[in-house]
Amino acid sequence: MKVAVVAPPYPLAEAPAPPLGVAYVAAAFLAAGAETRIFDYIVRRYTREKLWEELDEFQPDVVGATSVTLNYPLAAAILAEAKRRRPEVVTVMGGPHVSFTAAATLQEYPEIDLIVMGEGEETIRDLMDARFDKAALPRIRGIAYRRDGSVRVNEPRDFIPDLDSLPLPARHLLPLSRYRALGYPISIITGRGCPYECIFCQGRRMVGKRLRRRSVPLVVDEIAAILSYGIDRINIADDLFVSEKRRVREVCAEIRRRGLRFAWSAFARVNTVDGETLEIMKDAGCDSLSFGVESGNPEMLARIKKGITLDQVRRAVRLCKEAGILAHASFVVGLPGESPQTLEETERFASSLGALYGYHILAPFPGTTIREEVAQYDLEILTDDWTKYDANRAITRTSRLTPEEINAFVDRFEGEIMAGWQRQVRDYGTGANTPEEDLLVAGYFRTQFVYRLLSEDLIERLGRAGEGEGEGAPASRELLCSRLVAETESDHSLVERTIDDFIAKGFLKDEIDGEKRPWYWTHNNRRDVPPG
Repeated sequence: MKVAVVAPPYPLAEAPAPPLGVAYVAAAFLAAGAETRIFDYIVRRYTREKLWEELDEFQPDVVGATSVTLNYPLAAAILAEAKRRRPEVVTVMGGPHVSFTAAATLQEYPEIDLIVMGEGEETIRDLMDARFDKAALPRIRGIAYRRDGSVRVNEPRDFIPDLDSLPLPARHLLPLSRYRALGYPISIITGRGCPYECIFCQGRRMVGKRLRRRSVPLVVDEIAAILSYGIDRINIADDLFVSEKRRVREVCAEIRRRGLRFAWSAFARVNTVDGETLEIMKDAGCDSLSFGVESGNPEMLARIKKGITLDQVRRAVRLCKEAGILAHASFVVGLPGESPQTLEETERFASSLGALYGYHILAPFPGTTIREEVAQYDLEILTDDWTKYDANRAITRTSRLTPEEINAFVDRFEGEIMAGWQRQVRDYGTGANTPEEDLLVAGYFRTQFVYRLLSEDLIERLGRAGEGEGEGAPASRELLCSRLVAETESDHSLVERTIDDFIAKGFLKDEIDGEKRPWYWTHNNRRDVPPG
């Protein structure tokens, strides 16, 4: 059986890591015996014609997609397009959004055959064992499907007790060279589960309240596998990794024992960190921690069931500074009961921390308490247009705060940052900036150029030789750079430096087995990554 797993488009400006959920899903299909490919449209341009071409070439029996709320409409539309191109294919969707909107999704998209709800690995195994036979679907837990003209939602599946039984994520099926070109870290998880009850979060319902841990050797095996691709930055995406002090120390000790050197970051709760553990983490390569603080108003923190205090926030930031770890605090604007006064308190508190901080705007995702019990809160949800659930613009109001006021608060904060940034851009290369500021501006220009390389398929479009220069031959490096400069209006030296860097690192090549061909992004084979 052939299975195509779709990674649907996601804004590059939102700094997407290689999609961990997609890699776990692909690994589950591989383990169940399927010939599996990932159709990644995050770091490649999505078009209907490209999807058709890849479907016609691979001829899958099953096409699956996962998504979050923001890119759910496009993910569903891709599956609908796959069904139109190949009516016999089985279309499957999973992920946090459809796990809580399964019936509505099947009703809205008749081209989608099946929804996998919650953790999908064991459900995938059962579906593969049954060869996706419709007669077997009533016996498989954790799915929704159509039968006799109506939508059926089966009993939920228990959470997977032994995470070590899962295969490692199939990152080798992802276009890792493109992700490495972006420079974003790769995410891993060391466990699943969260006992906390934050009313704006889906996590507890998606992964359960009981902590389930992967074994320390297996976690570090995965880290070593990631590093073998030439990747040198990892993010530990668990909600509670730092909370388990003994286990954190075991992971750090195993990293040091194996002599693995890389930079890494993690998410943490302010009420669970301690100085000694942070120092151990720093020694093992951790350089930054992100804390979800959410509000500077104690009543607001109690209302959303965050379970932390402002003093704990101050202490966590101080301990990070003492350990030499960068602390970042994240706040949510527009929570239930939010008012101009609570925003003022949050702003005052955030600026007093002496840490990096930023704001997201509340997005009441399906599956969250805040959405399902909205009538109990001082909150009004204004739209179900899922494309607006990006946490960048207000889609709610409270009795004392309009969406315009929510947006204005965040816009004012970002405007202050932007004013300083525009000064740095204006002074770039003039000697007025510090060396660090010039480095940041140069990195920004490079990132914007790489966004266009990836999202517009510029290497594929511009990497061929000119007419009369040989069928299927590559453009010269000089011609490729000149074309890219003309297409993107980027600085010529920046383009040349970037392209030369990608060639040196093995991300871009113009030959296979000694045969010249148009410039292309390498896939993932370790042989494509030069030693060191």
